Amino acid sequence: MKLTENFSLEEFLVSQTAIRHGINMDPPIEVIDNLRRLCVDILQPARDILGVPFSVSSGYRPLELNELIGGSATSAHPYGRAADIIPHRPISPLKLAETIRDMELPYDQVIQEFGHWVHVGISEEDINVRMEELTAFKEEGRTKYVTGLREVLA
Repeated sequence: MKLTENFSLEEFLVSQTAIRHGINMDPPIEVIDNLRRLCVDILQPARDILGVPFSVSSGYRPLELNELIGGSATSAHPYGRAADIIPHRPISPLKLAETIRDMELPYDQVIQEFGHWVHVGISEEDINVRMEELTAFKEEGRTKYVTGLREVLA
């Protein structure tokens, strides 16, 4: 099912972990609606501006899958309101995150994660949008977050 010109529902439902553990990835209609809004409001406009495709590395995660992989208890993934995306070269994850920010798209959260991908989330409603920008990195084996979008040094 096409959500927008360049994004399909199926790419948000891929999970090797779900397959290995027999987790049902069929999303309820509310999740599909949220994924469509994520694509229409954030992903498709960013792709159109950058002219570079993105790969979805993590989209919808049923609660069982989110718990199994150690996802945050407050994650937007189980509700179809978040995706982790990887831009294709020559665009870096930092450039993708900055583009989403600079376009003033209605994101709730954009996180440049470890210099490898971007987490982007939308709020439950188009109200109370935080427009939060973070960078995630590892320090002494633990994940740390700092405010703002920054280059991550390995």
